[in-house]
Amino acid sequence: MSTSVLALVLVAAFCHALWNLAAKRVDTDGFTFVWSYNLASVVLWTPLAFFALIRADLGLSPALLVAPLISGVLHIAYQLTLQTGYARADLGVVYPVARGVGPVLSMAVAILVLGERPSWAAALGALTVIAGIVVVATGRSGSGRQGVRTGMAWGAMTGVAIAAYTLWDSISVTTFGLPPATYFVISCLWQVVLMTPTLLRRHRERLSPVLRARWREIATVAVLSPLAYVLVLEAMRTAPVSLVAPARESSIVVGSLLAWWLFKEPDPLRRLLGAGIVLGGIVLITL
Repeated sequence: MSTSVLALVLVAAFCHALWNLAAKRVDTDGFTFVWSYNLASVVLWTPLAFFALIRADLGLSPALLVAPLISGVLHIAYQLTLQTGYARADLGVVYPVARGVGPVLSMAVAILVLGERPSWAAALGALTVIAGIVVVATGRSGSGRQGVRTGMAWGAMTGVAIAAYTLWDSISVTTFGLPPATYFVISCLWQVVLMTPTLLRRHRERLSPVLRARWREIATVAVLSPLAYVLVLEAMRTAPVSLVAPARESSIVVGSLLAWWLFKEPDPLRRLLGAGIVLGGIVLITL
């Protein structure tokens, strides 16, 4: 992996940790919150999407409509699972588990299905990531052992969703050659379209209160989440997904530190140790 690609991935990781902290602050009305930041992302990033489409000299092909639709479905599953996990457990448990499980699964599928062949160091790195997750999972939670188990479960489910959309999006921007910014915005638009019927049927009365009370968090996620992922998609255009997916999880260390500092979550040393082990595994994977 080149230095420039690694720089893209590390900037994306920092942005990712920051928007997850904003999402953690919203412990109710998760569906409405997710719909709101997806809509805001479409509004904010559409000009860049048009520019990227024109620059790539591509029209609205079937692939550019269907591939983001599949990505949108996978992202809805990811976003709602993540938001539910944050509402029920500590960020310091959910976040490292989700970000650790996701790249390990991504790498496994990339090897078994896509035919990628990472080195022995990468395989050792995957085992190290799992060890780091175990360290985090055996720590304390603000809601006791049940809170740790709950965080582990939701984190693991989120990790499965991460692996699914990472692999599909990698195929979309490499095999189909779709511009990352345009691809992401169309995916967000599909998410809004797919979620709107449920929003109107079950959450309409909560929309105005959420917009008034959580506009800062909505704006933070709407800016940083697309930025983080577009940078990752750009990296995937020139580097294997089996390397990019784990390297972006360096955000685990930042997220664990800020979770202790901002939310006063317990057992910071164990969580930082676990996050550091995960990061060490990520470094091995990227060698």
